[in-house]
Amino acid sequence: MNTSTLSHLTTPAGSLPADAPAWNRQRHSRMPSQRYRDFSSRVEVPLTARAWPTKRFTAAPLWVPVDLRDGNQALAEPMDPERKRRFFDLLVRMGYKEIEVGYPSASQTDHDFVRLIADADLAPEDVTIVVFTPARRDLIERTVASIRGIRNQVVIHMYAATAPVWRDVVLGRDRAELKKLILDGGRDVRDLAGDLPNVRFEFSPEVFTLTEPDYVLEVCDAMTELWDATPERPVILNLPATVEIASPNVYADQIEYMHENLARRDAVILSVHPHNDRGTGVACAELAVLAGAQRVEGCVFGNGERTGNVDIATLALNLHAQGIDPMIDFSDIDEIRRTVEYCNRIEIHPRHPYVGDLVHTAFSGTHQDAIKKGFAEHRARAAAEGRSESEIAWRVPYLPIDPADLGRSYDAVIRVNSQSGKGGVSYLLESEYGIELPRRLQIDFARHVQRHTDASGGEATAAELWEIFRAAYLARPAGSDGPALLGYDTTGTATTIALRIHGGEHRSVHEGIGPVEALTRALAQHGSRIEVLSLHQSSLGTGTGTDALTLIEYRDDDGPRWAAGTDRSVLTASLNAVLRAAASPAR
Repeated sequence: MNTSTLSHLTTPAGSLPADAPAWNRQRHSRMPSQRYRDFSSRVEVPLTARAWPTKRFTAAPLWVPVDLRDGNQALAEPMDPERKRRFFDLLVRMGYKEIEVGYPSASQTDHDFVRLIADADLAPEDVTIVVFTPARRDLIERTVASIRGIRNQVVIHMYAATAPVWRDVVLGRDRAELKKLILDGGRDVRDLAGDLPNVRFEFSPEVFTLTEPDYVLEVCDAMTELWDATPERPVILNLPATVEIASPNVYADQIEYMHENLARRDAVILSVHPHNDRGTGVACAELAVLAGAQRVEGCVFGNGERTGNVDIATLALNLHAQGIDPMIDFSDIDEIRRTVEYCNRIEIHPRHPYVGDLVHTAFSGTHQDAIKKGFAEHRARAAAEGRSESEIAWRVPYLPIDPADLGRSYDAVIRVNSQSGKGGVSYLLESEYGIELPRRLQIDFARHVQRHTDASGGEATAAELWEIFRAAYLARPAGSDGPALLGYDTTGTATTIALRIHGGEHRSVHEGIGPVEALTRALAQHGSRIEVLSLHQSSLGTGTGTDALTLIEYRDDDGPRWAAGTDRSVLTASLNAVLRAAASPAR
């Protein structure tokens, strides 16, 4: 390609040059772009040669999830202790060996959770616990107090903003004054916790990306000297893209400059903490590792302030897709997603890389055809070589990794789409009956539809789809003698449930919980143990005279399953769905 034809795309600030080719004679927008500056020219990195463009990944960095830090999640409803505990247990099961568990001086909930880890000895001995604190003595004291008694390795992570705008507008200090504030904080950390043999130190120059390279290097070197960093007791220097302000190559240059010029480099663990303001947090993290970073802080699915922290699940699975062990277990990604969604009270986008409900689904006929042929070829190679499919190199079109690696299946989704035509099964049910199926229920329903179409050899109509749905999720299984609801009462703070079980009437009273949870507890008393994972409301038809339809995803001894219930009352429809689940035979 003649690169001269592209020169106008990298013209410095300003309008398109007069010799721009005709295909790019775009009109000027009404956006006030002149108000902003090119940040890459504001912070000049004195790097004349760079090694990162030629580097390749060979191993995973150290991952540090910061999901549990108060404020970092930017949740409308912050996690309560039960949710923090559930999230922490998930991170341990997945294999994270360093976990930032909280900001003890920021909230009582975070402080109490750190104390819970200490008092209940929650962390396996090979997991390092990280706590977060600003450079202020009283807050450092509270942070150090929170970790006393923890037997694990502990990292005290101290931060201070260093960029010019923060110095001028927020802190009101010049470079020398801010350096003194940071070193004073570092001395407090050292004096209060330096005698603890299981404690190491971490420093973050917040807004590193907007800080002058010479100044941040000066401050970081002063901190490693103050904390007497050694290879045996290294200091973590975390260089965050607190606000993502330039293209990823600029961040890589900044990291490589620090990597090449830090004093005591063999006694420093170089860490990064990218945010995602420009939507390139993953790229920034990957290039930063190529530039010398050894450690990456982020959130499992990229949650966090503004547009989020870097998504360390995507980063890890990107390595997996390149044949590199990410050192983290994502073999049941749906369970991971359910836990994160429950703890954060935020649903994950269906197009989210790797974990979204739609990432392994093709609606295009040409894509479906290529994927089917890829699967067929994959299975044929496995059979010809006498090996299992999981041992064969993966090369299926449109799928960068095998969904089975994540505990998922592709066949049901693609076969349902190919059988149902352009609209899809879910479209037919929605357009004819007003039923909106959650994506995971679409996948489950696909198995029932496929059995029907395989047996009939024809195409399923909307009416047939409704009958398949009703039989699979609504109708009581033939011969079932499951429990029946005689009534319920929600007077005051208690819920009373009346059930008929094997011909006998049973009443139970449940304090402080809603009817759905009360029903599951009443059923559990009689051997039907059901955990409701999610509940979705829909309707049958349109207008005011329609029945409510409740769809529940639940877990019993056979794993996650689905059931449905209908009634004019939304609440009764929900209870009927739970009873339908209780009546379902074992698989």
